Amino acid sequence: MSRLTKKALRYLIALFFIISLNFFLPRAMPGDPVINLLGEDFVAEKEAVEKIREELGLNQPIIIQYAEYWKNLLRLDLGYSYHFRARVSSLILSRLKWTFALVAPSLIFGTILGAYAGSLAGWRRKSLGNTFSFLFFVFIYCSPPFFISLLLLYFFGFRLSLFPLKGFYTTGNWIDILKHLFLPVLIMTLFSASRNFMVMRGSVLQEKEKLYVWYARAKGQLGNNLLFQHVFKNASLPIVTLFALDFGFLFAGALFIEIVFSLNGMGTLIYQSILSRDYPVLQGTFLIISLMVIAANYLTDWIYTWIDPRVRIE
Repeated sequence: MSRLTKKALRYLIALFFIISLNFFLPRAMPGDPVINLLGEDFVAEKEAVEKIREELGLNQPIIIQYAEYWKNLLRLDLGYSYHFRARVSSLILSRLKWTFALVAPSLIFGTILGAYAGSLAGWRRKSLGNTFSFLFFVFIYCSPPFFISLLLLYFFGFRLSLFPLKGFYTTGNWIDILKHLFLPVLIMTLFSASRNFMVMRGSVLQEKEKLYVWYARAKGQLGNNLLFQHVFKNASLPIVTLFALDFGFLFAGALFIEIVFSLNGMGTLIYQSILSRDYPVLQGTFLIISLMVIAANYLTDWIYTWIDPRVRIE
């Protein structure tokens, strides 16, 4: 059995536990979805409340609900939202495309920027420009996402009126969408780049003291040619692993960004579903995000095997 096949089996086992957690965790939250649906100030007879609970399937034993949850999943049915009054699958599809438009460019640009700047900072650690970039990315790395979001939104959106304050679009043309996406993508790119910068800088610091680097210097390779022709590929291996972790990290970070910028993506959908105790939506959104993170990790394992011959030999 190949290494990737073993990995796939482990991911399937992890997926089973993730699906189970997706069912039990929302139900572990305090609060009653029926009371949230009716409103705390709404006065209703107990029989009416029980009837609603029966229609939603919440009166059944937890094991029966769990079995029904698996039965619906095998039929690719994510259920019906209590709060939004719509199919969960259609809700997720309508919101996922916007969150993906926010996360995908942030992940790509953040990886490229962080890897490039981190490699230069590790290669020439004492230069003034690299010292400045180190301090800048440390500041971004240590700051909460919503803090940077509020700062940029205040200066560039409110004070200077260069960018819109909320939403994904106003008129709907692509220039308008890009203008709305610029600040959120910039913030998430900086946070992704800061993580990649720190990892790449430390990796280059380790790699540049190894014997193959001294051998390349003895052959006449110097400066950035030596960095990008010999050191960069070996030093970038941790970045490949971090790429998959960043995928889940950015989806989680998108929650704060979407709330600050009032973006109707997956983050605000999850936030509203938590407030309303909307179990089907929480189960569906967590499941989709988990599937995407698992797929990203499996793809990363394949890329890692392709890049590093030592893994193929093992």
